[in-house]
Parts: sequence; structure tokens; C-alpha cells
Amino acid sequence: MSGWRAHGMRAWLMQRLTAVYVALFFVSMLLLFVLHPFADYASWRQFMSMPVVNIATVFFFLGLIYHAWVGLRDVVIDYISQFTLRMITLMVVTLSLIALGIWAFMVLVTVVAL
Repeated sequence: MSGWRAHGMRAWLMQRLTAVYVALFFVSMLLLFVLHPFADYASWRQFMSMPVVNIATVFFFLGLIYHAWVGLRDVVIDYISQFTLRMITLMVVTLSLIALGIWAFMVLVTVVAL
């Protein structure tokens, strides 16, 4: 495989892998919070400050953003035929996802730094 076909397969595979990671992370955190609720904000912050949890959370947000990018990019390319409108839409989606990624990173840094 080469060219666009390989790119499409790679995007499909990455979207499936990110979906699995995001789902596993979400379910494991949900179970953790339901089965072992934190007594207060300080105990939650201490848990989130653990390096393993913090790194897993960073990968969660990176995977979520990449998953959203691949899905939205494919929808925009498939359904917006006018080139200019497609490029503007892709630019807005890209900038929005970058802004959300920066926001998530700032929140995680704030939790660790406090």
C-alpha cells in the first residue's frame, strides 16, 4: 500500500487505537471514582498528581484530541465540497482542538503545581 490508501488505513487504525485507549481510561477512572470516592479535593489532587496518573491523563487528552481530529477531518472532507469553505472549517476545527489541548495541559499543570 502506498499513497492515499496507506494514509487512510493509518488514520483508520489510529482512530481505532485511540478509541480503545480513551474508552479504557474513561471506564477505569469511572470505576475508580465510583468504587473508591475521594473524601475531599486534596485527596483527589494528590491522586491526580501521581506521575503515572498524570501521564495517563495526558495521553487520554492527546488521544481524545487526535481521535476527534481524524473523525472531524474525514467528515469535513467528505461533506464540504467547496474548497475554501472546507479549508476554513478545517482551520477552525484545528485551532479549536489546539486550544482545548492547551487548556487541558494547563489544568493538569495547575493540579500538579499546587
